[in-house]
Amino acid sequence: MKHFQRLLLLLCVLFVAFATSAQVTKWQDIYKVKKKDTLFSIAKHYGITLPELMDANPDMKAEGYELKKGDTIFIPFHVAEQPKPEAKPAAAKSQRHQVRVGVMLPLHNVDGDGRRMMEYYRGILMASDSLRRSGISLDVHAWNVPIDGDVARTLQDSAAKRCNVIIGPLYSHQVKTMGDFCKANGIKLFIPFSISSEGVSHNPNIMQVYQSRDRQNNAAIEAFLERFPQHHAVFVDCNDSTSQKGIFTFGLRNRLEKLGCAYNITNLKSSEDIFLKAFSKTKPNVVVLNTGRAPELNIAMAKLNSLVINNPAYSVTLFGYNEWLMYTRQQLTNFHKFNTYIPTTYYYNALDNHTASLERTYLRWFGEEMQRSLPRFAITGYDHMQFIVRGINAYGNDFWGTSLQSTTQPLQTPLRFERLSVGGMQNTNFMLIHYTQDGSIESLTY
Repeated sequence: MKHFQRLLLLLCVLFVAFATSAQVTKWQDIYKVKKKDTLFSIAKHYGITLPELMDANPDMKAEGYELKKGDTIFIPFHVAEQPKPEAKPAAAKSQRHQVRVGVMLPLHNVDGDGRRMMEYYRGILMASDSLRRSGISLDVHAWNVPIDGDVARTLQDSAAKRCNVIIGPLYSHQVKTMGDFCKANGIKLFIPFSISSEGVSHNPNIMQVYQSRDRQNNAAIEAFLERFPQHHAVFVDCNDSTSQKGIFTFGLRNRLEKLGCAYNITNLKSSEDIFLKAFSKTKPNVVVLNTGRAPELNIAMAKLNSLVINNPAYSVTLFGYNEWLMYTRQQLTNFHKFNTYIPTTYYYNALDNHTASLERTYLRWFGEEMQRSLPRFAITGYDHMQFIVRGINAYGNDFWGTSLQSTTQPLQTPLRFERLSVGGMQNTNFMLIHYTQDGSIESLTY
C-alpha cells in the first residue's frame, strides 16, 4: 500500500507538471528500479548526466540515500533536449559566464588504464554536481581516447574547439596533437598524470600536473636539509634489488658531503651491535631507508624498535617515501613513535569528514567503492575539477593555478603551478606529511 501511495503521488505530480505548461520540466520516463541498477547505469541508459537525474529526484541527494529495487524515479530529458524557453528582450539578457570543460582520456572498461580513468572521470562528475549546486554554470564534454585513438579525429568535434580547458591526454604520444590544437585555439591543456613528453617545456597552454622523479627528489632533498640541519643522518641499506631509491639517497649523501655533514651507512642485516654503531647518542638521528617496499619496512621497524627499547637515550626520526602512505594502517603506531616525515605531492586522509562523505557518495552513485589505490583516482578527479573550474570561473582565461590564485581546498591533491621560462605551467606542489609523536598528523607545504 505504501508503494502504491508513493506511485500515485508521483503520477499526480507528473500530471500537474504537464498541466502547468508555463515553467515546468517535462520527464521522458518514470522508471522502476531493477535489482542491479545503479544511478550511473540508469543515467547512462537514458543518455542523461548524474546531476540531471539527481536534480529530478531530490531525495537522491539526502545523506544515506540508497537506490533500492522497486523504487520509482523520474527520468528527465537531457538539457539539450528540453524545450527552449521563449527569447527574452535584449534588455533582460544577463547570462553568467559558462566554464566549458573537455575530457579526453581512455574512458572504457577494456584494461587497467580505462578503469582507472573511468574512476577519475566519475570524480569529475561528482565535482560537476557540487560546482553546479554552488551556482557555477558548467558544460562538460567527454571523449573516449584510448591508447590507439585517433586524436586528430576527436579534435574535429566542434565541441572541442569551444572548450576553455581540455583534461588529458593519458599517453605521451598524444600530447603534441592535443597541445598544438589547444595552443591554436586558446585552450588550456590540463595534463593530469605521468607523461614523458616535453610539451610543457615549450607550449605555453599546457598545465602539467605530474612532476618528474628528479624534480621530486630534489624537492625532498631540500626539505630534508632544511628540516634536519642538526641531525645525524643514518642511511640503511635494505637489500632491495628492485628499489630505485638510490637516486634519492645518493643525491642526499652528495649534498651532505658538500655541506660537511657527517653521516653513517649500515645494513638491515647487520647485528644489533653493529647496527647501533651507526647511530649518534649525542645528536638526534634521522634514518633514511633505500626502499619503499612493505617487507623491508617491517624489518626496519622491528630493528628500530629494538634499538630504542634497549637504548632509550637515543633519539630516532624516520624520513620515508610516498609509497609508505599505503602502509599507514599497519604502521601508524610506528610512524608516530619515530616522528616520521613522508615527502609527497598528495595525501589521502580516510579519517577526514569531507573525504569520507565523498566516498559514501561515490558508493551511492556508482554502486561500488573506489579502487584502493594511492592516490584515489576519483578524489583526484574531484580535486582537479574543483581546482580548474573554480579557477576559471574566478579569473577567466587569466587562471593558471599559481599560488596567488587559490580558490579551493583540496581533499587529497593540492596543486600549485609555476610558469616555465619559455613554456607552460608546471605543478610544483610538494609537502611533508609529519606523523608527530603526540599522535597528530600535519601537512607541511613547501
